[in-house]
Amino acid sequence: MPAQTHISKLTLTNFRNYATLAIDVAPGAVVFSGDNGAGKTNLLEAISFLTPGRGLRRAPYGDVAREGGDGGFALHARLDGPDGEVEIGTGISGGDTAESGRRVRINGAAARAEGMLEWLRVVWLTPAMDSLFTGPAADRRRFLDRLVLAIDPGHGQRALDYEKAMRGRNRLLTEGSRDAGWFEAIETQMAETGVAIAAARAEMVRLLAAMIGRLPDTGPFPQADIGLSGDLEAEIAGAPAVDVEERFRRALADGRDRDRAAGRTLEGPHRSDLMVRHRPKAMPAELCSTGEQKALLVGIVLSHARLTGEMSGLTPILLLDEIAAHLDGGRRAALFSILEELNCQAFMTGTDAALFSSLHGRAQFLTVDHGTVGPTEDS
Repeated sequence: MPAQTHISKLTLTNFRNYATLAIDVAPGAVVFSGDNGAGKTNLLEAISFLTPGRGLRRAPYGDVAREGGDGGFALHARLDGPDGEVEIGTGISGGDTAESGRRVRINGAAARAEGMLEWLRVVWLTPAMDSLFTGPAADRRRFLDRLVLAIDPGHGQRALDYEKAMRGRNRLLTEGSRDAGWFEAIETQMAETGVAIAAARAEMVRLLAAMIGRLPDTGPFPQADIGLSGDLEAEIAGAPAVDVEERFRRALADGRDRDRAAGRTLEGPHRSDLMVRHRPKAMPAELCSTGEQKALLVGIVLSHARLTGEMSGLTPILLLDEIAAHLDGGRRAALFSILEELNCQAFMTGTDAALFSSLHGRAQFLTVDHGTVGPTEDS
């Protein structure tokens, strides 16, 4: 694994329940403990804004700004990594809640959100993801796309371009437009970006499957068989991308009447799905027990963290919300051991610091108490 990239200082202003906060953070494992509602997950959410997108909660920016503040928020992180120290800041001004309104500065200079990926990669696992395998396909697509983004920074822009083009096509459909020129231009863009998205997803699944294969056959986190369900993803494996683009473009053109009746585009990478099976049990993940699904998900995320480090040269920063409460003692010990092996900075939360007791002497313990953060007693 490459040298560790880690946050050494985190500063928040008017972020969620934090009016102002500045904490020095150690490399390696960091444990935030405290009561429910104290603000532990808010800290992880702040760190998740050090990557493009709307963070681990996907909340509107107006909801992120502290109630009673000026409507804006700011966060700043000092990073230490193999290329030295870098300062990253991001936030919005009061009343500016649009996605384009989140500003980013790197070493004091204005930058695009994608520029943050040059310095760090952030991966998270939250309780809301416990239903990943049983929930809607949209959640699995979003999960997969974040995995791709961690090793392919251009994937986010491709996804935005595809969504924008598809919204334009859907608008033409619902308005009853018959303007062939407009449709052809939009469908050509959808074909180009859609096939690129499918190819990036397929490559991620191939690489991640190989990394998962390196997990022990009888380890605490079972191996998962992963695959993609989608026409483009199936075609891209056996045909040149230019041929798949042309096939998709023709399919969109031929399907206009069908899609007009439905009021939306019915074919494309926005309909694909991530398929996961519990390899030792030869069982679809959605049919496994809650505990087995959690172990599968942890194994996938840890394998992806290893893959990210090897592919990008940057050890990812892991955000593991309420992770210990859902794992038995053996799996907790195995998780902590794997995190050390990965050489990642890992932020973990829990209401009971005792669940992390085996990390004493190997982690930084901080207590979160409704807007304040300080050292945990006896840590």
